Amino acid sequence: MKGSITARLVLMFAAVALATFALAGFALHSVLARELERHQYEELDTTLRNLQFWIKAIGTPERWARVQARMDTLTPEDGSVRFWVLSDDPRFQYGKGLAEIDGLAREADGRSSSVLLPGQERPFRTLSVRIPANEQRPAVRLIVGRNVEPYARTRQTFLTALVSLGLGAVLVVAMAGYWIARVGLRPLELLSTEAQALRPKTLSQRLQTTALPVELSALAEAFNGALSRLEEAYAQLEAFNADVAHELRTPLANLIGSTQVALSRQRSAGEFQEVLQANLEDLERVRSIVNDMLFLARADRGEVATGLVLTPVAQEVRKTIEFFEFVLDETRAQVAIEGDVLAEARLESALFRRAMSNLLQNAIEHSKPGARITVALREETAATWITVSNPGAAIGEPHLQHLFDRFYRVDAARNDGGEHHGHGLGLAIVKAVASMHGGQVSASSAGGVNTFGFSVSRAG
Repeated sequence: MKGSITARLVLMFAAVALATFALAGFALHSVLARELERHQYEELDTTLRNLQFWIKAIGTPERWARVQARMDTLTPEDGSVRFWVLSDDPRFQYGKGLAEIDGLAREADGRSSSVLLPGQERPFRTLSVRIPANEQRPAVRLIVGRNVEPYARTRQTFLTALVSLGLGAVLVVAMAGYWIARVGLRPLELLSTEAQALRPKTLSQRLQTTALPVELSALAEAFNGALSRLEEAYAQLEAFNADVAHELRTPLANLIGSTQVALSRQRSAGEFQEVLQANLEDLERVRSIVNDMLFLARADRGEVATGLVLTPVAQEVRKTIEFFEFVLDETRAQVAIEGDVLAEARLESALFRRAMSNLLQNAIEHSKPGARITVALREETAATWITVSNPGAAIGEPHLQHLFDRFYRVDAARNDGGEHHGHGLGLAIVKAVASMHGGQVSASSAGGVNTFGFSVSRAG
């Protein structure tokens, strides 16, 4: 049971019960002690008043004997109650051990004191009163005392019973808590058993939540959500591996085929040069795919943009457009910058231009010659958006949410085999750059215009 939830619950049940019973026992013991003490003083006060009434009326030694006889009668055999009368006249004194209680004579009336008499294990609690002189009797002090032993014994008996009952109750609570914990955690054990039965080959299997308590139902639903994400990620990984293999297979097959053809017979240096030139193009394509994959792998590991500098966004966009000057001239396309042209953001220029190049490349490839491409800048509270719009064929809504996935293509017509980004990683890299800048991506298609964009956090 070490480290188990059941053990923790049992210990908590026992600790709470122990604390509760301890507090209740302390309160009861305190109440009992006060009540016993009050009861003692009430008995002492009643006896003191009765004797005080008798002594006040006594004024001669002859009548004093009657008072002594009455006090002898009131003194029990066990000596638990005793009386003392202190006086300057020895004829009007009474009691044993007057020397031990002589100091009590100097206390105020009614003042309680404790005195330990010889042969006693516990002290006597006392009350005293001064009685003025009458006739031949001088002023005297009457002291009434009661041994606290019976009351102390009662308190001790009560405390022993209280502790015994408390410990027994804690034990009962602990046993009941163990049973309650086992019963309460039974659904969790069943859920754990069901989870252990899951296998990699049955990723579509889910935990049953209908019969679970509310707390465990939420946990099971969260676990099922994780399973769904895992299944989706596994499916994406399988598709991704297949796409990588497909993308690399074509250039590798071209390389192997052209090389085999070149080696099949004697060739001139010029012919070998042509083969090597063609192979170089396929090797460049393979290198591009590998570099893009390595970049996306770093982004997946959570790499963020470093060396951020507050930069005018429009300035970086213009520099990227200049890079496409020859392509734009060839296609007669025009690129215009609109929106918040004075917007600024903290950027890593190399990454930003890479994403911007991919968006412009995508727009140019999927636009007719002479098209007008628009780059719109929009400042928001926390981010700056950069979107690239171009006229083109409508893209269905089901495809829009997947366009930034790796190797995703709407249809064969969009896979036109571009020289650099025809392998389907361009928009995935845009998404990675946006993520590295704390931003997001967006895609829309309406009115014959397709718009792709990304944002960068203004906070950097």
